Amino acid sequence: MSQEQHYSFFESVEKSFDKAAQFTKWQKGILEQIKACNAVYRIKFPVRVDDRIEVIEAYRVQHSHHKLPCKGGIRFSEEVNQDEVMALAALMTYKCAIVNVPFGGAKGGIKINPRNYSPFQLENITRRYTAELVRKNFIGPGVDVPAPDYGTGEREMSWILDTYTSLRPGEVDGYGCVTGKPVSQGGVRGRKEATGLGVFYGLQELCNIKEDMQRIGLEPGLEGKRIIVQGMGNVGYHAAKYFHAAGAHIVCLIEWDGAIYNEKGMDPDAVLKHRNETGSIVGFPGAVNLEKNTDGLELECDILIPAALENVIHKDNAPNIKAKIIGEAANGPITPEADTILNKKGVIVVPDMFLNAGGVTVSYFEWLKNLSHVRYGRLGKRFDENMNIHILSTIEDLTGKKVSEKERKFIAHGADEVDLVYSGLEETMHAALHEVREIMVTNSKIHDMRTAAYVCAIDKVGAAYEQLGIFP
Repeated sequence: MSQEQHYSFFESVEKSFDKAAQFTKWQKGILEQIKACNAVYRIKFPVRVDDRIEVIEAYRVQHSHHKLPCKGGIRFSEEVNQDEVMALAALMTYKCAIVNVPFGGAKGGIKINPRNYSPFQLENITRRYTAELVRKNFIGPGVDVPAPDYGTGEREMSWILDTYTSLRPGEVDGYGCVTGKPVSQGGVRGRKEATGLGVFYGLQELCNIKEDMQRIGLEPGLEGKRIIVQGMGNVGYHAAKYFHAAGAHIVCLIEWDGAIYNEKGMDPDAVLKHRNETGSIVGFPGAVNLEKNTDGLELECDILIPAALENVIHKDNAPNIKAKIIGEAANGPITPEADTILNKKGVIVVPDMFLNAGGVTVSYFEWLKNLSHVRYGRLGKRFDENMNIHILSTIEDLTGKKVSEKERKFIAHGADEVDLVYSGLEETMHAALHEVREIMVTNSKIHDMRTAAYVCAIDKVGAAYEQLGIFP
């Protein structure tokens, strides 16, 4: 049995934390406070399922109160346990700090397989869980703001919102108690694709850094880059879609039931259509079906994006990985032992706690929208369009030249909500990447982005605690 198998998920997070902590200025007591989970709420409640009573096990963990509210998703899965929820809550604290989103980390989970329940039963479970959180003050726009995660989506967030507002009537900012809602219920445009788009923005910016690309033998830019994506869920599909649109070649797509390869590249939308029609990505026209789906991870490529499960790259297959860059779109897709092997090979591993922060970033924008009670772009869009048209008309009069109708529409366009959300997400991912990279550049003892990301997070959380005056 390998050493890495002795560590629980939370212990693995603490191990990475401890590795980075030695490069920070904080004394041991402050580091222990940053590392610890502040509050763990374990719930068991009865729900009627058909003709029987079922006792449901659920959790909500608030890892850090250095900033409020706490923020983190709620997952529905049979694998949910206290250790996993604590680990994910801790990662949320560090993730929010890295991308400068002013939340403490939290996470929730209900130990069920949602496929085993009807929508009516799921609604009962979700509403009862929400009522338990309200009872203990573990939810609220200024306290703790959940979001979707594995097994949940807009529907469940609507149920949470409705339950919360019915139990707290008249709360003016009540819609800010949860994010990931439908747009009609106070959600924000761009939330669905946010995590995949954030993965794209982060890796796009990395590929534009000449020194880093020269070091691994690649040309700057995305044009022509060979990309493998594991997982065609929401995150993997959107990441692949944006890379394809940018001129990269999606040479391999991997799913749980098979993998397909085409060295010339594939259109993710066409693959998705094929899957919807046949039930699988296998057999996509023009692509070769791989004998084992995991073989796709070891194919020749420039960028590998694991966007599905944890621990898919481990000590046994890490030596065979040929990618120059690995972008962790999923949570924890690389084991600690594999991480060491890849770093020694010179692979640039872009860590999950930075790269998949697009979801929480856009959740932050949704929360701000709910507190301000106005849609992004509503106040300025028409003014900007009128001003742009006026400037363009003036230039045309002065030069005696006219632009095409297509160019006129593009120049005149005033920013709508989704434009502003995309712009804010791109700025956030670019700024955070350079912040993490700067730590690596200025400290010769830090050789990997994961350690640099932890250092970045620890310093920000430590500074927040120091400013709060908690420590003498």
